[in-house]
Amino acid sequence: MSLIHITNLTIGYENRILTENLSFDVNAGDFISIIGENGAGKSTFVKTLLGLYSPRKGKITFGDGLKKKQVGYLPQQTVVQRDFPATVWEIVLSGCQGQKGLRPFYNSVEKGIAQFNMKRMNITEFTKRSYRNLSGGQQQRVLLARALCASDRLLILDEPVSGLDPKASEDMYNTIRSLNKEGVTIIMISHDISAALKYATHILHMRKDALFLPVKEYLQSEIGRLYTESI
Repeated sequence: MSLIHITNLTIGYENRILTENLSFDVNAGDFISIIGENGAGKSTFVKTLLGLYSPRKGKITFGDGLKKKQVGYLPQQTVVQRDFPATVWEIVLSGCQGQKGLRPFYNSVEKGIAQFNMKRMNITEFTKRSYRNLSGGQQQRVLLARALCASDRLLILDEPVSGLDPKASEDMYNTIRSLNKEGVTIIMISHDISAALKYATHILHMRKDALFLPVKEYLQSEIGRLYTESI
């Protein structure tokens, strides 16, 4: 059974329709790269998946025991967020908020999940460090650990290497690929077409009549050939 079943989805904002009649399944182990021109609906689609926007038409159904609140999300960072005055431990542990609910304190299980994901992202040494004093690549690892605390089944990543230097970008992509090989399903927005094609199993090309295809089929399609001819 698919993790997410999308049926005849139409998305947009205000009076503008960005994509119509989009249907596909997200299956366990998929690595889906979302590409397209600026304003084509990439972020709007992700925010609709997360329940931040309502579909104009169609349905998004979560399956195989996955619930909407059990999705790990790594948003694109703003300058203000990069300067957030909290410790690494506080930020990672906050990824367990969904499990904690209305309880005033995190329990030992949730703290264990946070510790496990910090080890997973090789950031244990930064536990007591201020987030604002870390490098861009280190901050992204912290946020990825936080997202994994929310879910180790499905991660949605919005431009995860934005603002990183080439070495940090490569390290982040390799980390994401390793998570995918461990069984974590990945949905990633990317302007880096080369990386999108290299790591993904499927491409979601956002436009009015969005295209969802396995990478090999996408490269053989007319839009795929036109869009990738410059790389």
